[in-house]
Amino acid sequence: MAVLVKIIQLILALTILVIVHEFGHFIAARIFRTRVEKFYIFFNPNFSIFRCKNVHGKWRFAFFSKNTPEKFITHEHIDPITDKKSYTYEPIDLSKLPEDDWRTDEEHTEFGIGWVPLGGYCSIAGMIDESMNLGQMQQEPQPWEFRSKPAWQRLIVMIGGVVMNVVLAYVIHTGLLISQGEQYISTAEVNKYGIATSSLAKEFGFEDGDKILSVGGKQVDKFHKIPMEIILENPGYVEVERDGKKMNVEMPDDAVEKLLNHQGFFISYRFPFVIGDFAPGSAAKDSGMQKGDKIVKVGVKMTPYYNDFLAEISQYANQKVVVSVVRENDTLPFTIQLSDDAKLGVYVDGNVLESETQTYTFAEAIPQGFNKTGKELSDYWKQLKIVFNPKNKAYDSLGGFITIGSIFPDAFNWVEFWRLTAFLSIILAVMNILPIPALDGGHVLFLLVEIITRRKPSDKFMEIAQTVGLVILLVLLIVANGNDILRLFR
Repeated sequence: MAVLVKIIQLILALTILVIVHEFGHFIAARIFRTRVEKFYIFFNPNFSIFRCKNVHGKWRFAFFSKNTPEKFITHEHIDPITDKKSYTYEPIDLSKLPEDDWRTDEEHTEFGIGWVPLGGYCSIAGMIDESMNLGQMQQEPQPWEFRSKPAWQRLIVMIGGVVMNVVLAYVIHTGLLISQGEQYISTAEVNKYGIATSSLAKEFGFEDGDKILSVGGKQVDKFHKIPMEIILENPGYVEVERDGKKMNVEMPDDAVEKLLNHQGFFISYRFPFVIGDFAPGSAAKDSGMQKGDKIVKVGVKMTPYYNDFLAEISQYANQKVVVSVVRENDTLPFTIQLSDDAKLGVYVDGNVLESETQTYTFAEAIPQGFNKTGKELSDYWKQLKIVFNPKNKAYDSLGGFITIGSIFPDAFNWVEFWRLTAFLSIILAVMNILPIPALDGGHVLFLLVEIITRRKPSDKFMEIAQTVGLVILLVLLIVANGNDILRLFR
């Protein structure tokens, strides 16, 4: 059930992002009186789940139907000397088609939903894109086509999708700041009990109970940002307080690489295990434990903190064990028969550490939304450079749809859903502006070259570039999703 909830959230978020991104291209094209032939959510090879179009003033709809036939007849030619194939495209005489044929109305856009949930597209007339509409490109340019527009207009059309993704992230951030504020646990609050460390943190030199004072000399007020600060800034050291003394934990040269490839938490906050509630059929409750009891011992091992308890209790699966708690001023032992998952059936009191909530008025949220969106853009761009830096050897950290889906919570939460959608919108914006042919950034690069040199790349060059770009994207897709599959078997 949890997996299904994650899948539904992922598809819903991707649908929103695709609609917003492609709408950016669509609205920019329409502003400059450029025809948009198709606007599709998801891809639709051969057939579509749903499609509709205004045909000569009347809306027409089709469900689970084959796609609209092409407007060109393809002719194959084989060179008798080289055996190379070439193609020419003969336009169909649209005037001979029935009036209700969708192809006879070229001015209006066909909208639809495809059956391959990997994205979407906005097919703009006279543009070499993922649709590879070569038939149209062999005809004489028309004033309503993309290729006939000035370079500056084509540039605006191409960045429209990225701009809309950034705008969406800003709107979400601003809305959440107004309605929810920012909730976080401060580093100072975590330092009441110190940190809990993973195996990687221990390898770096951290110890349970360390109190983090600075990262490379910079104080980080929000505790959850510390691991990302280490990744993005690659500091030489982290200053901690250990047993009342200040000291520096020196970061290894491959710290960034190891952090990027690390699964699970790096450092977390340490806190006493105070019982907040009991699960149905709780063995701890049956033994006599009560809400508010603080678990301090498992067997003969003292476990003053929750992470200590987790490390110790796992050894007693399917066994009886004495668990001691502090209740008021007394220490009480309870004998408990554990199940095969070694769980007591209790919930931790989540109020042991106090979180802080910073609230914003509407006027305050507007500039703060800009700051938050700009920071996410900057941080993700830094992450991307780190991942693709050969020195870091961080290619294994690339993730595909399984990785993206895993960031969503097991239970649906609107606030968390919108936070993650804003984050994915930033990712989509940054990835699309990369100067790779077939991405918006590739088209932008060629347009900038055209504006500077005043020479337009040939259609043949653009066809080859588009094909190369699609191959690059396919390789990245295979690598990212291949990493996901390999992680399932590790």
